[in-house]
Amino acid sequence: MTTPTRGGVTLSDAGPEFWRHPSPWCLALTLLGALTARIVVGDWQLTDVMLPAFMLVAFPVFEWVIHVAILHWRPRSAGRLTLDPLLARKHREHHREPRRIELIFIPRQTLFWLIPSAVAVPLLVFSRLGLGLTAVVFLAGLGLVYEWTHYLIHTDYKPKSNVYRAIWRNHRRHHFKNENYWFTVTSTGTADRLLGTYPNQSTVPTSPTAKDLHGVTR
Repeated sequence: MTTPTRGGVTLSDAGPEFWRHPSPWCLALTLLGALTARIVVGDWQLTDVMLPAFMLVAFPVFEWVIHVAILHWRPRSAGRLTLDPLLARKHREHHREPRRIELIFIPRQTLFWLIPSAVAVPLLVFSRLGLGLTAVVFLAGLGLVYEWTHYLIHTDYKPKSNVYRAIWRNHRRHHFKNENYWFTVTSTGTADRLLGTYPNQSTVPTSPTAKDLHGVTR
């Protein structure tokens, strides 16, 4: 995963590998482009502060919903057709091989529609161009934070702060204890507490399908 130094894996050890993958670059370039456009457009209003604050509060719930409804999608049959999206298939692979580094990131195939959608939807939804660009800036920023946090958890970097230790522990419980709980990645005890997936870990049995979601081997 990374090349450890005598003191263990550091952030400077982990950083270069992070930037070898396409999703961080796509998100960072989107963030830079949107931020540049936002500064050029100007027209700053109170809603440019209120919207990011709302997005920060709502992001754990958004993260939880995506994780549960899309990434943990159970394959379904509709006649001769099997409904099994790419994101769900890749996430099952990620659970099978949580240290396989390319499976940690948003799949490159998904980036072809995800990045354009993340730009187009806010610009179409908000009547004011400046506010739409504000939304794109913070959406790309939140995506970049998600990718970095998720990546770092799956490296050999050891937690140094209590906040990161709690986040690290939460996600590792999801992978190695029970895949039916602890769905948030960038926070801990937020949406999981709200939505009932933050149990006392001592009361939760170790799941036999934590590495084989739904018992599906492909």
